[in-house]
Amino acid sequence: MNMVLLTALGVGGATVIGSVIGFIFKKISHKFSDIVLSFAAGIMLAAAVLGLIIPSVDFGGRYGIIVTVAGIFVGAVCLNLIDRLVPHLHKLVGADIEEHKKGTNLDKVLLFVTAIAIHNLPEGIAAGVSFGSDNPTEALLIAGGIALQNVPEGMVIIAPMLSAGVSPKKTFLCAFATGLVEVIGTLIGYFAVSIASAILPFALAFAGGTMLYVVSDEMIPETHAHGNERGATYALLIGFCVMLVSDVLLGG
Repeated sequence: MNMVLLTALGVGGATVIGSVIGFIFKKISHKFSDIVLSFAAGIMLAAAVLGLIIPSVDFGGRYGIIVTVAGIFVGAVCLNLIDRLVPHLHKLVGADIEEHKKGTNLDKVLLFVTAIAIHNLPEGIAAGVSFGSDNPTEALLIAGGIALQNVPEGMVIIAPMLSAGVSPKKTFLCAFATGLVEVIGTLIGYFAVSIASAILPFALAFAGGTMLYVVSDEMIPETHAHGNERGATYALLIGFCVMLVSDVLLGG
C-alpha cells in the first residue's frame, strides 16, 4: 500500500513539477515539448500493451480475449464520451493559445485546465489498476510513463493562465488540483481491483484502452501539429523501445 501511495503522489506530483518548470521557462519551444510528449507517448503505448492488455488476456482465463477486447473498447468509449463534454486538448494547447496570448479568454483557459484534469482521472486509474496484476515492477514502469506525460501537461497550463490575468498563486493551485485528480484516480483504481479481484482482467483492459485512446487521440495529434513530425515519430519509437527493454530486463 505504501508503494501505491508513493506512486500516486509521484504521478500527480509530475504535473506540479511540470508547472514549476512552466513558471521558470515561460517560453518552451514546441519542438522540445513535442519530443518529450512523443517519448512519453511511446512509453505509454508500450505500457498499455505489455503491462495492461497482455496481462488482461493472461488473467482472463478461458474467455480472456473476449473480456480484454470488450474492456479496451469500453475504456476508449468512456474517454470518447468525455471528449464530447470537454474540448480536445490539442485544440487548446500550443499555437492556438500562443497566437492569441494577449487576448486569451479566461473561460477558455479554465476549460482547458478542466479538460486536463478530467483526462487525468482515467490515467490515474490506469496506474492504480496496474498494481492489481501482482507485478510491482511493471506497475511502476506504467506509472513512470504516465508521470512523464504529465510533466509537459503541467508546463502548458502555466503561460495561458498567467496571460489571462490569473495570479501566480491561483495558477499554481490549479496545476496542483489537476495533479491531485490523478492521485485520486490512482487510489480508486487500486482499491477497485483490491476489493473485487474478479474484475481485474476487465479493469486492466479498460485502463489499457484509455491509454491507447489518449495516445492516439490527444498525444500524437498534438506532437504532429507543429512541423516536428519526424522527430516526434522517432521519439515515440525510442520511448516504446525503452519501455520494452525495461519490461524485459526488470519484469522478466
